Amino acid sequence: MYNLNLPRKNLPSPKELIPKAFPGISQLEIDELVSRSQVKNYPSGSILCKEGSTESKFYIILDGQVSVSKTINNVEQKKLKTLDSGDFFGEMALIHNAPRAASVTTSAPTTVMEIDKENFDRVLQRSSSVSMAMVREISNRLRENDEMAIEDLKIRAAELAEAYQKLAEQELARREFLTNIAHELRTPLMAAGGFLQLVQKGIIPQEKLMMTVDTVSRNIQHITTLVNDILFLQEMDLILPKFQPVNMCLLAESVAEKYQDKAAGNLITIHIESPQVLAMVSGDPKSLERALTALVDNAVKFSPHGGQVIIKLHEEDNYVVADISDQGIGIETSQIPRIFDRFYHIERSGERLFSGIGLGLAITNQVIKQHNGRLSVQSEPGTGSTFTVRLKAIKVMF
Repeated sequence: MYNLNLPRKNLPSPKELIPKAFPGISQLEIDELVSRSQVKNYPSGSILCKEGSTESKFYIILDGQVSVSKTINNVEQKKLKTLDSGDFFGEMALIHNAPRAASVTTSAPTTVMEIDKENFDRVLQRSSSVSMAMVREISNRLRENDEMAIEDLKIRAAELAEAYQKLAEQELARREFLTNIAHELRTPLMAAGGFLQLVQKGIIPQEKLMMTVDTVSRNIQHITTLVNDILFLQEMDLILPKFQPVNMCLLAESVAEKYQDKAAGNLITIHIESPQVLAMVSGDPKSLERALTALVDNAVKFSPHGGQVIIKLHEEDNYVVADISDQGIGIETSQIPRIFDRFYHIERSGERLFSGIGLGLAITNQVIKQHNGRLSVQSEPGTGSTFTVRLKAIKVMF
């Protein structure tokens, strides 16, 4: 029966709201619906209709607000719309014994008028106007649902297209990787193999023998470095290294010393700026050195002849910060989001060609993530780039 225990504030009367749900019904039919209904109060967060459940109540909101939502792809809960005072829902449960198509949850304290299927059927049996009003309203709701379904399909189609594009890009990157790795391996292998054959045949003069051995050694080292990079990435995905206090100043000095000869060959200088005392970081020394090596290698490779690479170390907000700056070709803004992807690399800038298969920055990015640090880059085409590594500083007790 109709419950008169409404909240004290002035709410719309059920007799005023029923004609909005069923336009054209008579006053007698309104009175009968009211007499067969109940008014109930629900706190915020109450589930009035649950998606997938078979229920048999129709609701008219007298006061408050509810949210209508639906599960998408068995995971995502998508909000469809919000209903307020005077709106109604659940009419399909009155004419069709099927699970709810969506969930309805109160998003504020809400007062509703509820009519169950049994009482509503009694009204329908005696009232053609209520039946017609119900048919019209259900037709409108079905049309709305169709429009929502079409819109949802458009969204899903766009998501599928985006996913397909990403897969296509990954497949292209894989093919490019295989092509590049084949080239990067074949070139030094052929060079080393060719020189070794000349040595075996005794064609190389004695005075050029040492130079030939150096060439073979350099090409084999290139192959070894390449294979080690690939294996290192694979190991990083499987094994988390054991951390210990690490002195970033010593790492920077080691990397700079390693690259002095290569830099000098292109008239590039490597300069380190560091305070006398710098906090330690917690990490794996070998991994961090490899990450820093990749950044310095990148800076040297893309720097112009006569340029300068600067490794600047300092502390900032409990972080040890390493800035690796160059005066090189820079990076286009549109390309910055991609430069840390595996196998992404720049082959040419103007007349300059660059070797590599795009693993260096990917390695650095992975290492810094494993150390719960942050890696960022600022760059301007034609001016240069600055890669910044931030690692949490630690206090070492002696």
